Amino acid sequence: MGCNILLIVSDTFRYDLLHGSFQVKNGVKAKLNNLEKFCSNSVEFTRAYHASFPTVPNRADLFTGRFTFTYYDWSPMPKDWITLPMILRKAGYVCMMVADTPHILKDGYNFDRGFDAWVWIRGQENDRYRTSPLNVKLPCSPWKLRSVETTIQHMRNNYHRRCEEDWIPAKTALEASHWLEENYKRKFFLYVDFFDPHEPWDPPRWYVDMYDPGYEGEEVIYPAYGPCGYLSKDELSHIRAMYAGEATLVDKWIGFLLEKVDDLGLLENTTIIFTSDHGFYLGEHGLVGKSIIMGEYHGLTALYEEVAHVPLIIRFADKLGLKNGIKIDALTQTPDITATVLELADVGKPDEVNIQGGSVVPLVKGEKSKPRDIAVSTPSLMRSVWAGLRATITTDEWALILAPEASIGGETEKAEVTLIVDGEPRVLKPFGRITTELYNIKSDPKQQENVIAENRDIAEYLRKRFLEFLTYLNAGGNAVKPWLKCVGLD
Repeated sequence: MGCNILLIVSDTFRYDLLHGSFQVKNGVKAKLNNLEKFCSNSVEFTRAYHASFPTVPNRADLFTGRFTFTYYDWSPMPKDWITLPMILRKAGYVCMMVADTPHILKDGYNFDRGFDAWVWIRGQENDRYRTSPLNVKLPCSPWKLRSVETTIQHMRNNYHRRCEEDWIPAKTALEASHWLEENYKRKFFLYVDFFDPHEPWDPPRWYVDMYDPGYEGEEVIYPAYGPCGYLSKDELSHIRAMYAGEATLVDKWIGFLLEKVDDLGLLENTTIIFTSDHGFYLGEHGLVGKSIIMGEYHGLTALYEEVAHVPLIIRFADKLGLKNGIKIDALTQTPDITATVLELADVGKPDEVNIQGGSVVPLVKGEKSKPRDIAVSTPSLMRSVWAGLRATITTDEWALILAPEASIGGETEKAEVTLIVDGEPRVLKPFGRITTELYNIKSDPKQQENVIAENRDIAEYLRKRFLEFLTYLNAGGNAVKPWLKCVGLD
């Protein structure tokens, strides 16, 4: 028969926002009451990691159940791909997308394909939505912004807001709730994609005052990506407050949507999944952002825990016999969500598509101890690696940040252009010191002490496991070759 599926993605939502782990400043922690309540009645996978990075490649993994980083980069979805909603529709589901994340929908990116219907809530970031007002006052010095043009576009898009229901997360949750009211008696797959707490950070003022009342400095709502030294201590603290405020706003409206599910009597036959695509550096490792952007150039950063580790919470339709919420610390990755949805929908793994993720249902039932022994998180391997590409290989205890020697080998003859992280073309260029790093994330969860010198054998073993994984994925020779010679290992 299969249960209903509600899949919620919140972009740039750090895993440590949960359980009071995210500190805005001393004594001030992020508060997400609705997701905390949701956790208490769900299964929380505490060691979930994204695979392909960032926004668009992550959705490619989610919609296909595959690790697409070996053959796909930020680009429109290929027309011959078989996607999750296409499979579910064949199984009798009505499939609906409600999204305000612009990059998977604008410019013909086609991620709506396969859904019976879809709604795009307009106005996020660089969405070409409104052209007025003509004059926009920036909230901070222009040189502190990643893009003045995008900041202005976002402020124009959202200029006419008056009450909280006018903010985009509220519009998205309300649209999804209205759809449920009209369709709750059908077997459904509802996909809801919130762009927040992605920057620009502009929640209602009271959400920011919740974390940093009385602040009178500049508000860097769309910070330049890179080393965070350009920000004062107070500005950096306020950035964390704005991010926490944005996350709390999203939590409020996710709570509204979950309450609607309950009101409609859907809890017993609906599996609800909450996850994210990646996190964000807010001063950790000396960085702000998730890469380095200097004008027309784009450099890749290491994917530490703050970016690679993501939340994954699942409330199963019948709770699988569980009375209360539980935590599972087995490694899971984004394609595993797809495989899980297919099992819960009683579809299995269709012959026409090679699902590479593994369902987490056997984990929850105690039939399997872990689906994988490593998690691989990386930008696309399609292009040359010379602009600082590194892959993160995570185990129960270790995180290896692996840097091919070619990643610091100088410029190629032909400039390579990337569209990450916002669809705007920039030339790939390496920035900063690029090296292989190893961290014991059990004893050093903040990854402050690189211990590769005394644990080279562990690093070599993890590289071997990574290469074996690439072979399992049938990666081409151009994707594999750079990793045969890595900084600090050869």
